[in-house]
Amino acid sequence: MSIDNHGHEYEFEPQFGLPERLPRDEHILWQGSPDVATLAKSAFHLRKLVAYFCILVVVGAYSAVAAGAGALETLLALKWLAPLAVTGLLTVWFLAWLTASTTVYTLTNQRIVMRLGVVLTVTFNLPLSKIASADLRHLSGGHGDITLALKGEDRIAWIHLWPSVRPWRITKPEPTLRAVADARNLARELSAAWTAVNGPSAAVADSAPSRTLSPAGRLQASAT
Repeated sequence: MSIDNHGHEYEFEPQFGLPERLPRDEHILWQGSPDVATLAKSAFHLRKLVAYFCILVVVGAYSAVAAGAGALETLLALKWLAPLAVTGLLTVWFLAWLTASTTVYTLTNQRIVMRLGVVLTVTFNLPLSKIASADLRHLSGGHGDITLALKGEDRIAWIHLWPSVRPWRITKPEPTLRAVADARNLARELSAAWTAVNGPSAAVADSAPSRTLSPAGRLQASAT
């Protein structure tokens, strides 16, 4: 089974998050979408934007005070920053919400399906037999990113996957389940499903503590 994508925008899904009904021998193990707040912070860098606007406020206030402005004049000098900051942060949050609300990740006993796209909806079928490895990156609140490395010469354009892709891996993009809840348990399910398809060497690397998640779901130390 090769990696397929359905590049059309569709209004009807025979099964939620899927472009067609699953075969009789295939069933859904897990299905979910990115958490909006976690996605905004990790993929859209909301906290960095907040820090940026705070720095602008400090610099603007310092410049006004250094020029001899009083408290009221200083506030008036900063009045243009308020709408700019609010507009910028709300725009980023809205983009994160749109992305999360239109993204659906599905894990079955045979593949991972990624339904992506705000304007043009596309789906990517990633057979478990085509996945070489997976990395788990821990985020706040039990959320995490699970990055998938594909075997062979299979490629999906980085821009088609963003933000469901590992940052800075442009030449060989790695699809990523971004900001998913209960990421550790999902990693266990993925590891077990991968093992059932590919054999007992399946592993999901847990990047935070530098440990490996075994197919049985036990955390084991790995050499690094």
